[in-house]
Parts: sequence; structure tokens; C-alpha cells
Amino acid sequence: MPWWIWLLLALFMLAMVVSGVIYACLHGYRAFKDVAKLGERTAKRIEAMGKPLPQNNENEAPFFTRPLKDAADRYADAHAGVIERHEAKRSRHAQQWAQWRHCND
Repeated sequence: MPWWIWLLLALFMLAMVVSGVIYACLHGYRAFKDVAKLGERTAKRIEAMGKPLPQNNENEAPFFTRPLKDAADRYADAHAGVIERHEAKRSRHAQQWAQWRHCND
């Protein structure tokens, strides 16, 4: 083989090695930025978890010593929340089905 073919092969090899290193560095830098953003968001959430929750000091007595009406009211409020969530889910599903029914019209 003539010497210029070896020169072309060597230059091609060097070009591929350099382009591979550049490619790896660019993708590594982008991945580092993504990981840094994820770490920042995680740190904020962990910091928020460390803060004390606001507590309602309505009645500090143990629940079983309170009147039965307190328990009934609390149950009614919780059940109302459950019903509201079920209705919201039902209405979201109905909206989505209505949209799907008319998407090809």
C-alpha cells in the first residue's frame, strides 16, 4: 500500500477519535447539567420536608375522649371529600370521552 493511504487512514482515525471525545464531552456536560437541576429540585423538596407542618390546635384532647359528635363531623367531612374526588374524576372522564367521540368529526 502506498504511504498516502496510510496517512489518510491515520488522519481518519484521529478525526474519529477527536470527534468521539468531543461527542462524549458534550453529552457528558448536558447530562451533568440535567443531574444538577435534578439535585437542586431534590434539595428543595427535602428542605421543604424538614419544615414543620402547621398544626391546628382546635382540640388537643385525645380523640376517644371527645364527644361522639366530633367524630361524626370529622367522618362526614372526610366522606364529603371522597365524594367530591369521585365526582371530579367522573367529570374528567366524561370530558375526555366527549372529546374522543368528536375528535374525528
